[in-house]
Amino acid sequence: MEHCRPRNIVVLPLFGPNCRSGLLALAALALLTLFYPPHSIAADTTAATQVEAGSYLGAMDTEYPDWFKTSFLELEDDILEAQEAGKRLMLVFHQPGCPYCNYFIERNLAQKDIENTVRDNFDAIEINIYGDREVTSVSGGEFTEKTFARELNVQFTPTVLMFDATGGLALRINGYFPPDKFRHALDYVLNENTAAQSFTEYLANQPESIAANTSTQTVAKHAYIDSDDFNTSDAQALPGSDNDQPYILLFEQHDCSNCKLLHDNVFTRDASHKLLSQFSVIRINMWGKDPITLRDGKTVTGKQLAQQLGVSYAPTMVLYAADHTEVIRSESWLKRFHTQSILDYVQSGAWQQQPNFQRYLTARTDAIRERGGSVNIFD
Repeated sequence: MEHCRPRNIVVLPLFGPNCRSGLLALAALALLTLFYPPHSIAADTTAATQVEAGSYLGAMDTEYPDWFKTSFLELEDDILEAQEAGKRLMLVFHQPGCPYCNYFIERNLAQKDIENTVRDNFDAIEINIYGDREVTSVSGGEFTEKTFARELNVQFTPTVLMFDATGGLALRINGYFPPDKFRHALDYVLNENTAAQSFTEYLANQPESIAANTSTQTVAKHAYIDSDDFNTSDAQALPGSDNDQPYILLFEQHDCSNCKLLHDNVFTRDASHKLLSQFSVIRINMWGKDPITLRDGKTVTGKQLAQQLGVSYAPTMVLYAADHTEVIRSESWLKRFHTQSILDYVQSGAWQQQPNFQRYLTARTDAIRERGGSVNIFD
């Protein structure tokens, strides 16, 4: 190890015209060496240059209910066994320490009506996105839990897959839905709505969506929003062929408490402002009727665009690279750290080297802590 040379040490001549002074200096140096050995001085100097790792906060341990099915993870067999019991299959992808997974179990499934609906109608199986148990897919593919999650492009936890009575995928939820929205998801799947309409179309007919669609509530205009479907009836245009920066399609609705939380608690932070400045932000009313011009020149309404993109949650962020590649979307309830990480994932170009957002998130967390910063994953 290279030692730093101590600074500000005055070296007195040991011998010279004043021999007594030199001998006193020698004695002082001997005492200094006795009480502060050279190696300890160097070690202290080196230690002073090291940065103490920042804290890691917000992780939550989760105990999965004992009524979840214990499975060999041979999914075709699991589907058949569920059918024989008059049920369907539900897969819950999670990871250790995930606070949103904890909310799914302790806020959603802990409510008696939701628990009863899931227990009576589904065989629920948990899958750890970093786990090593063997999984056999419906098509016969052999995976581990982590390679299966990667194969399905699981980017957020919890990710919930609900299957229909025939064993086909009925609905996929990428991230945490609060209880009321999760109830709608269960109703959509269990009442055989999947063939007749998309989940977005189903939600459009729910009372809260009808209220949002007809609301005249004023929606605040924010400086970081470049184009707004709420506060003007002028035609909007999505970025065209001359676009040179990443952009966000931010879908919201009137009377949206989670939209307000996103702006008031997340986007108001200085770090969020800095990240948002790297994007063009286009806010769209997901039930809007005003015209929006697409890159190909066609015109749609905000409601039609939401349906085309399968947007069913407000707020949803769909993030694009400058070349119009959709990189990732946030379509569930997320707090500050994860939202800022999504923005950084796109604007930094990290998505081009690391296609898995969760692995990028781990690397970003480690880098911040190594610099001495603390990370709260549920702030």
